[in-house]
Amino acid sequence: MEQDLATLAATVAELQEKAASNGTIFSETFYYLTIPLMVLIHAGFLAYEMGASRSKNALASGIKNILAFAMIVPFFYYVGWWIYWAFPTGLTLTQGAMEISGLAYANEVASPTSPYMGPNLDDRATGVFWGAFVLFAATTASIMSGGVIERIKLTGFIVLAVVLGAFVWILAAAWGWHADGWLVTKFGYHDFGAAGVVHMIAGFFTLGVLINLGPRIGKFNPDGTANQISGHSMPMTLIGLMLIIAGFWGFLMGCVIVPGEAWSWSNTIEGTIYGTPMTISGMTFNTLMGFAGGIIGAWMVTRDPFWMMSGALGGIISCAAGLDLWYPPMAFAIGFIGACAMPFVASFVEKMGVDDAVGAFSVHGFLGLWGLIAVGIAAQGYPALYGEDVIETSFMGQLVGAIVMAALGFIPGYAVSLLLKVTGQLRVPVEAEILGLDKAKVPASAYPEALHPSVSPAE
Repeated sequence: MEQDLATLAATVAELQEKAASNGTIFSETFYYLTIPLMVLIHAGFLAYEMGASRSKNALASGIKNILAFAMIVPFFYYVGWWIYWAFPTGLTLTQGAMEISGLAYANEVASPTSPYMGPNLDDRATGVFWGAFVLFAATTASIMSGGVIERIKLTGFIVLAVVLGAFVWILAAAWGWHADGWLVTKFGYHDFGAAGVVHMIAGFFTLGVLINLGPRIGKFNPDGTANQISGHSMPMTLIGLMLIIAGFWGFLMGCVIVPGEAWSWSNTIEGTIYGTPMTISGMTFNTLMGFAGGIIGAWMVTRDPFWMMSGALGGIISCAAGLDLWYPPMAFAIGFIGACAMPFVASFVEKMGVDDAVGAFSVHGFLGLWGLIAVGIAAQGYPALYGEDVIETSFMGQLVGAIVMAALGFIPGYAVSLLLKVTGQLRVPVEAEILGLDKAKVPASAYPEALHPSVSPAE
């Protein structure tokens, strides 16, 4: 009898070990797949921004995106990942209640000298999570990139992209997208799909930059009225926007904690970054409903293909903060309302003399704000963290979070771009802008000569 019990116990232990191993492999694969999917976001931004640029600036618009991505990676390795674990409780290096933050913890798991930050047979997950966060960082830079096309200096843009991607957004994530984040633990801030910590931060940072960068030559008339400066390829822009939507699935996958992953509080159900329960099923319902609501709302208001596809992205951003909470028709309504408002916000920004070439602020900054406030209006009372007797989400908590995100985005964007402007590193010379950045800065041609109307095939 005792031998049978011992055999049974050994079998159970073996099965549990295999289950744990399978769970770990599944979670690693799940997050690993977020990375190539999120790369689609950047393929989308390339097509989107090159199409929205005039042909004389197409390659320059693409090159700055690729270089920003490449520069953010090492900065995020040396600094950004450490910031996420070091500063959730504020600007002091103190440990939070969940004991996964502070100086000691950050040095242990995120310092470049840590054994977790390289090949380690005992840790197969850190690099995958780090990679997913790098792609979030690069996304913030790509959001900014669209607004500033056709007149920003490459060096100035790279500086701004690194500041935004490796310092500013990850500090916002530490405060509002971490179980020890002070906005979460003190105010019940809820932002499942990063409407605030990614989109709102990037949108308001971009607004600060645009104020100092100034409009493109010919954008505004002497009386202040605006002229339409059309890109050279609307089809390329629409395809780019759809690729961004495809990549958004990887973005949202990276917001989920799946069973078997070391950060999870539960081994039986998916969770949010805060440890609260959710399901991928619910996220899928709400993402598609927000997507559809955004397209329909923007098309009804504008009848413009560009704003229609921007509305698809805007619909998802509008309901992103509460994707784990919404009933699907609510997600549709929130996406619809946000997308309907988006073009009017873009017009208002333009009337203020700001040339936001692709509506980066209205799509990401304003709709990120709307997404946070929507949670405060319609999803009050949900537990903000895993556990008992925890703080709940509230309108005031979401409002405080939105104010913090707006300030944390706008102030660094304005200050750093002003410094670059004063030192002559922000904007290209007038002659280069008129000639076209491709001819002035890029030793290549975007299109064969035969496609230029000024050159005949015989020539």
